[in-house]
Amino acid sequence: MPEEESVYNGKATMEKISSLAKRKGFVFQSSEIYGGQNGAWDYGPLGVELKNKIAAAWWKEMTRLNDNIVGLDAAILMHPRVWEASGHVENFTDPLVDCKKCKARFRADQIPPENIEKKTCPECGGELTETRNFNLMFKTSIGPVEDSSSVIYLRPETAQGIYVNYKNVAQSARLKIPFGIAQIGKAFRNEIVTKNFIFRTCEFEQMEMQFFVKPGSDEEWFDEWKKRRWAYYNKLGVKMENFRWHKHGPDELAHYAKDAYDIEYLFPMGWKELEGVHNRSDYDISRHAEYSKKDLQYIDQDDGNKKYTPFIIETSAGLTRNLLMILCDAYDEDEANGETRAVLRFHPALAPITAAVLPLVKKDGLAEIAQGIAAELKEDFNVDYDQSGAIGRRYRRQDEIGTPFCVTADYETKENGSVTLRFRDSMEQTRIHKNALAERLRKEIKEYKRIK
Repeated sequence: MPEEESVYNGKATMEKISSLAKRKGFVFQSSEIYGGQNGAWDYGPLGVELKNKIAAAWWKEMTRLNDNIVGLDAAILMHPRVWEASGHVENFTDPLVDCKKCKARFRADQIPPENIEKKTCPECGGELTETRNFNLMFKTSIGPVEDSSSVIYLRPETAQGIYVNYKNVAQSARLKIPFGIAQIGKAFRNEIVTKNFIFRTCEFEQMEMQFFVKPGSDEEWFDEWKKRRWAYYNKLGVKMENFRWHKHGPDELAHYAKDAYDIEYLFPMGWKELEGVHNRSDYDISRHAEYSKKDLQYIDQDDGNKKYTPFIIETSAGLTRNLLMILCDAYDEDEANGETRAVLRFHPALAPITAAVLPLVKKDGLAEIAQGIAAELKEDFNVDYDQSGAIGRRYRRQDEIGTPFCVTADYETKENGSVTLRFRDSMEQTRIHKNALAERLRKEIKEYKRIK
């Protein structure tokens, strides 16, 4: 049995996950009523909550927990010279081949070498075209006249917005090296092949942090950020046995990189990149200084006003790719009351709905009591109120969308104010006074340990 299959034991397949994602309102195909737009996806009510919580966790890790890292939100549209300086106009390409028979399109570096050598399509056996380079940037025009002077690009990454602003940020925030700038934002790549649900898309969101360091200290900081980024995923309550490091060999290194590692995750379709940690040397700042004719050197007041071009350690993760990882990692199936149930075992801090409040029945004032409890909890948590169907069926509905806690108001609640608190992973239940719920939920979230 392949390693990929043995880890998931046939439970989490991309088909099951994408089906659940649509059925429960995590992710929809963009423009589905018109046949769908390839490489684009819409995030539904639960999906946007999950995405926002993943982004918030990353933002907290990078900015709130670090005194020397601040945020930025740069424009998507930038001066076209930015992309010439960065090397994207010249180097941001993938090798492309087409099948003359079935019209399938492939990245030449992702099909067996013998197919390229023999020019044979891996799908139908037809003849392949010659390999040609294909630039991944989306090109458009700005202004009323379309000519060479109006060309502009949709950014393929968020990093360049940080580089061109690094002196503005350092001066305004009174930062001294080493310091970092973090950003979450949309990026666009005209991918040759978009597949595996939301793993590879044309429109996506990145979470990037660029850390500016003194030349000569870059290798030390590179190792430090590798440690920090690995430790971050452990905080998310995911299965760390599904993570590994991949070092870029000489043939894999990007044109800007001195050294590079990927954190890879074992998705149902195999090991794939989740996040990159790169030593970008002084390439980016030097190039922007050259092309803009501006002095972008850093003046180190703690080193006799010495001037130098900072080296950059980059951590770059896909927000939407992290969302897919969280979905895959959380997906599980087990037996409940003789039925196979799907359950998403999100860390409670990431779950789209933190707690569901359920009246045992709709009559005898229990619905009104439950609604009051829900209203109070909404001040601090994402809360769902559900009064439709048998209580067991409602529990299973919440399990399927990953809600870690269910609160049931019953006849005892009318008598003494106590409610039933049910835990998703263990399905255990305990009684607690409704006034102690918020504090108990905060404690459970903070001390959460995954048991399956």
